[in-house]
Amino acid sequence: MPRRRVVPRRFYRRDSRELAPLLLNKVLVHGERSARLVEVEAYAGSEDPGSHAYTGMRPRNATMFGPSGHLYVYRSYGVHWCANIVCGEEGWASAVLLRGATPLTGLDEMYASRPGITRERDLCGGPGRLCQALGIDVTFDGTDIVDGTDGVYLVDDGTPPPDDPGVSTRIGLSAGKGDDSPWRFYVRGAVGVSRAPSR
Repeated sequence: MPRRRVVPRRFYRRDSRELAPLLLNKVLVHGERSARLVEVEAYAGSEDPGSHAYTGMRPRNATMFGPSGHLYVYRSYGVHWCANIVCGEEGWASAVLLRGATPLTGLDEMYASRPGITRERDLCGGPGRLCQALGIDVTFDGTDIVDGTDGVYLVDDGTPPPDDPGVSTRIGLSAGKGDDSPWRFYVRGAVGVSRAPSR
């Protein structure tokens, strides 16, 4: 197996729209479980109506305003936990949503965390599924994925991001909330891409 290197903090100190495609094919690790990121979405803080930080800092989104290289975890529609990687300069509240991944290791634990799932492609295909499969919930909000404070890291195993990633508008945003911004990036044909791209 190729040697895995923890992604350094300086890697995250850039605009979310620049960072997002570079995260493709990086590996998210939690204990024995790991999955390759194959779908992400960029959110651009106060200049992005689709971002939780658009109207300023609140207790719920405070992590987004902190230093880069940390997880921002929130509950979507009161049901699913979703994880983002905070990036850019501290105070800007830029982040990249982790939308889908290809399972690599710890599949038994992933299946146990997602009862009723029988197909590998359904384990991490979607932001809520990804968090559930990897055992990430709100207790990981603020986790430092460089220092691995809670056993969660992002690593580079030598697989580069695709030269020609898929690009589309972001999924699930209402009209006028940044739904027309082409800030979703994905690995074409990969297991774990949550759904077909928007037109």
